[in-house]
Amino acid sequence: MSPAYIQHNPLIANGPDALRKFFGQITKERAKARVVVHKIIAVGDYVFAHVNFLNLFNDDPKDTGIAGGRHVQDGCRRKGHRALGRLQFVGTPENSAPWFAPNVPCANPNGMF
Repeated sequence: MSPAYIQHNPLIANGPDALRKFFGQITKERAKARVVVHKIIAVGDYVFAHVNFLNLFNDDPKDTGIAGGRHVQDGCRRKGHRALGRLQFVGTPENSAPWFAPNVPCANPNGMF
């Protein structure tokens, strides 16, 4: 990872060391914390990753996690910066919006992954 890595998550400082520190602290505090990589697609200078972060903020064995998408563009795969990301809570068929609007049933059967 480039030393010039720019982070857009407000919880993490810029640079690869800050990213390692953030996830290092989480894995110290949460024995069950893990990242499940579902897809990584790379075409030319464009890279997209679709992952599920599990047990980052709790130790609940039923944690459905937080889906993360990361999209690096504009030649920055080589330069190591300008990444766009998004996070979305992963729901269940019974509760599509955990944490902020509980008990809202899913409108479709597709699932997050």
